Amino acid sequence: MRLPALLIACCLLGAGCAIPTDPDGTLDRVRGGVMRVGMTEADPWAQMSDGRRSGVEVELVQRFAAGLDARIEWTDGSEEELFEELDEGRLDLVIGGITGRSPWKTKGAFTRPYATILSDQGKKEKHVMAARLGENDFLTELDFFLQRREGEIGERLEREGELRAQQSGAP
Repeated sequence: MRLPALLIACCLLGAGCAIPTDPDGTLDRVRGGVMRVGMTEADPWAQMSDGRRSGVEVELVQRFAAGLDARIEWTDGSEEELFEELDEGRLDLVIGGITGRSPWKTKGAFTRPYATILSDQGKKEKHVMAARLGENDFLTELDFFLQRREGEIGERLEREGELRAQQSGAP
């Protein structure tokens, strides 16, 4: 009688080794294909000016997509609109100055915080990107990508802060 229980336990353990997985195959579909990214404007994270996208997160997503040999299909909108599209599977990723305190965290899977800054009110804000819930391979790949770039993200944010201070005339 112990053998069937042991066999079942081994099968369950073996099945757990496949985690993380993408039930909808996001990482496989994006690799060499199209990554669907939703963007809401939030300076210095993501901006649109004269038809050109820029910002810390825009550059990160472009580099991430290049590493996957993917082209980006952009969708612009409010956080509410974009998180609905993410939840319904029409987007793979949402960016735009999202923090871990976002009210939309039930509609997307957040990356680990990749940048922490002080808000104007002096509170620490941990910035994240949002992928589709359950698409764990894709999210893990993005997390590793962001983790490998933490130092350069911090340097870029410092430069952005210095530029803003110069533009505003602050010492």
